[in-house]
Parts: sequence; C-alpha cells; structure tokens
Amino acid sequence: MRPVFHLAVFLICLPLAGPAALAAGDAVAGRAAFAKCASCHQVGPSARAGFGPQLSNVIGRKAGSTGDFKYSPAMAGANFVWTEDKLRAFLKAPSDVVPGNKMRFWGIGSDRQIDDILAYLRSFESQ
Repeated sequence: MRPVFHLAVFLICLPLAGPAALAAGDAVAGRAAFAKCASCHQVGPSARAGFGPQLSNVIGRKAGSTGDFKYSPAMAGANFVWTEDKLRAFLKAPSDVVPGNKMRFWGIGSDRQIDDILAYLRSFESQ
C-alpha cells in the first residue's frame, strides 16, 4: 500500500477510535504535572503513604483500600474501583466524586493535564 493510502485510512478511522485513544496523555508531561500531587502522594516501587495514599497500581484498585493509609470515612466507604474515567472525574472535582473525602485539593481544570497524569500513573502499573 502507498503511504498516502495509509494516511487516508488513518484519517477516516480516527473518529472511530474514540476519546480514550485520542486522550492517551503524555507520561513525561504527566510527571511534571504530578508535581502538584507529589507533596502528598508517592508512586513507584518504593512508594508508601504520606499525607495521602501511594498511587502505584491505583488504576484497578478499590477506592480506600491500601493498608498503609488512614482514609476518611467517605473514602473508606466508597464502593468503587478506580478506573481511568473515575480518576479523571476525581482529579477534576474530588468532592463531586467522593463527597466528604479529606483530600484538600480543589481539582485540575485542564483535561490535557489530567490525561498526562493518568499516562504517568499508568507507567507505574505492576510496580
């Protein structure tokens, strides 16, 4: 096939990929954006709780479930698993997702920054 044909197929199929494929994020930019989270949260092989729970392997983890952090009753009682969509909503407006949680963070207004932070968090899965 010719390169022009590949480009045409890509451009035709791009809308079918959905928002997840378009909003994959940039882990390098996410590392910089995570700086606003790093005063309370750690990620990586030696991550542990501080002012907030460690966030390694957070995607797919039950909310309020790490053993080394004392969660608010609201977060401890949250009955959901952290999916990327749930994390995206929480990063945008924490109190809307888990009313009464004790995280003192008002949220991130930039969807791009949220996508980048999620890409950064994905880089710590299975660590």
